[in-house]
Amino acid sequence: MERYLIQILLPLSDNQGRPFAKAEYVRVREKLTRQFGGLTAFTRSPAKGFWQEGSCTSHDDIVVFEVMVEVRDPVWWAKYRQELETSFRQDSVVVRAQPIQFL
Repeated sequence: MERYLIQILLPLSDNQGRPFAKAEYVRVREKLTRQFGGLTAFTRSPAKGFWQEGSCTSHDDIVVFEVMVEVRDPVWWAKYRQELETSFRQDSVVVRAQPIQFL
């Protein structure tokens, strides 16, 4: 049976540089754990996200939350992504799925 690794990339601060409260990440962790039975959170050393906007390069410090699922549910994930965009005051939050194979 194919499974999927769902990754959510969340910024540590908003577009004005104000850090988000720890409670925001706790809420994400608790919801995903309840919904999927567990998760992995990469929170100790923030990853760096870079993207090009015209001639300027922008960046975010991010944390990554991962869950494994047997069934992708694009409708559920699209709705949850919109919730995260609102909670984290972002134009876009990256939520991506990758097929995985257990070895």
